[in-house]
Amino acid sequence: MRITRFSDFGLRVLIYLAPARETRTLVTVAEIAAQFDIPVNHLVKVVGQLARTGWVQATRGRAGGLRLNVAPGSLKIGDVLRELEGNTELINCDAQACALRLDCGLRDALRVGMNAFYEAMNAYTLADVVSGGTGEKIVRMHHRMSAGQLLQ
Repeated sequence: MRITRFSDFGLRVLIYLAPARETRTLVTVAEIAAQFDIPVNHLVKVVGQLARTGWVQATRGRAGGLRLNVAPGSLKIGDVLRELEGNTELINCDAQACALRLDCGLRDALRVGMNAFYEAMNAYTLADVVSGGTGEKIVRMHHRMSAGQLLQ
């Protein structure tokens, strides 16, 4: 199984915003895009979805930016992935003709596997994944960006 680029970008946004929450620092979409080499137009769509969930507060305008709107310890990675992935099935059985469609054990097995994956990911919170070196690296990235230089 692979997560979509959309989910990958969404996780990166949340990870980047988590350390800034403590300092109440606003972070721009352009900053995150530059740090992770993500096209701004793709990131805008991801941030829009994160804002609709209420996880991210997005303020428009010259003094605007992004802020994590929830405690990192309350945001479970499995729930984030389920939301961003759209809870789709691994195989779209309705997209093609299949004689087994109405009585197929594979579809159910894949659904059980997906749910097990999300539950396993729910053992981790955003706070868990930004603890230690990851959080420290994000803080350094942000400081360097604020000073006008990208981290190599």
